[in-house]
Amino acid sequence: MEHYVDSEVSPLRTVLLHRPGAELARLTPRNNDSLLFDGIPWVGRAQEEHDGFAAALTERGVEVLYLSDLLAETLAVPAARAELVAGVLDDRRLGDTLRDAVGRYLADQDPDRLAEVLTAGLAHEELKPGARGLVYELMDPRDFVIDPLPNLLFTRDSSVWVRDRVAVTSLAMPARRRETTLTRAIYRHHPRFVSRELLYDPSLEHVEGGDVLVLAPRVLAIGVGERTTPAGAERLARRVFAAGLAHTILAVPIAQERATMHLDTVCTMVDVDAVVMYPNLADTLRAFPVMADADGEPRARAPRPFLEAAAEAMGIERLRTIETGLDPVTAEREQWDDGNNTLAIAPRLCVAYERNVETNAQLERSGIEVVPIRGSELGSGRGGPRCMSCPIRRDPLA
Repeated sequence: MEHYVDSEVSPLRTVLLHRPGAELARLTPRNNDSLLFDGIPWVGRAQEEHDGFAAALTERGVEVLYLSDLLAETLAVPAARAELVAGVLDDRRLGDTLRDAVGRYLADQDPDRLAEVLTAGLAHEELKPGARGLVYELMDPRDFVIDPLPNLLFTRDSSVWVRDRVAVTSLAMPARRRETTLTRAIYRHHPRFVSRELLYDPSLEHVEGGDVLVLAPRVLAIGVGERTTPAGAERLARRVFAAGLAHTILAVPIAQERATMHLDTVCTMVDVDAVVMYPNLADTLRAFPVMADADGEPRARAPRPFLEAAAEAMGIERLRTIETGLDPVTAEREQWDDGNNTLAIAPRLCVAYERNVETNAQLERSGIEVVPIRGSELGSGRGGPRCMSCPIRRDPLA
């Protein structure tokens, strides 16, 4: 199949990435917190690191699609262009006069430049001279008329594939919500995806892709915490069951903290029966098994230890764990540096940040080959190789 994902670890064939660009250069000490970055990344180095990540994938036969390319191609479709421009103009901060000025500016741009504006934003001084109104005059010149989207780097969050269906997610943080308007337009209008029916929509309850693990064919885990709400998990479960895409979904509560914003910050799969996992949670993480009742409604059962519930749902004897680090201090440091956030290219083959030396050594000792990549600048937005990638096609596991 051209687009199909039924596991976290089967051979990866096509992946969606976003190479960081001008939007990352828009980060300043004034806005980096509101834009969810822990620092101001060195853009050139971040691009070099991302190029190394993409090269590691292509060298192993993975087709890399870039979001910016798909977006520019999508904007050549009149309906998509109208949809995305309307979404930008539907911003109560603008006021009528500035909205008209922004609309005229966007109308003048070709698809490539419009794609750049939609991702990198529009700075105050970039608007053409003319009637721009009171709102424009009262803005701080350092503010943006259209905000940049530096978190587009983390393509995992705005969409997730479950078998042959794609869920365009509903992002919780205000700084990221416009990301899904771009992703949705690509999946609705780009020739590669135009006939695809969406499994989820940004207008629904909050669900983020970093919280969704495809543990095995027809088995999902959904983290519930800082970004994905219980209502979002329930809504996604209902839609997944209605489409016949899973028989079991594990709802997994995680701490609502920056260090554990998504389930994949504490646990990712590296083999059909193995996860790399933050040891502080290995024995305490719980899961509520959710299954469809006779009417197709999701029904939660009593909570059980996550590892036990996952193994049973996956039909295996046990789910092996490979722990982050060797001691509590190293484990905490390497979890913060995305040591748990690996991307499996195939069973027992994963990409990981090179800086997590002890975790990578643990993986190697457990028979998992690690493809190390640099990430000193990429990691400033709190995301690792899994966060930076949205698998679109894997070989079927079953």
